[in-house]
Amino acid sequence: MALDESREGDEVFDDRGLTYVVEKALYDYIKPIRVDYVNSPMGSGFNISSSMQLGGSCGGSCSC
Repeated sequence: MALDESREGDEVFDDRGLTYVVEKALYDYIKPIRVDYVNSPMGSGFNISSSMQLGGSCGGSCSC
């Protein structure tokens, strides 16, 4: 996730007062996307989820 300006071929949408810019080809592959801001005992930040299936294992105790 990064701050960027929209370019030709991007999908742009607004949700809860924020504007999101995603490359159209990537968006078509991973939609729907859900972005939440979460606070937890481990800290706060963005939680991004999509329909994209992740394969393999990162080798740690995380859910990469």
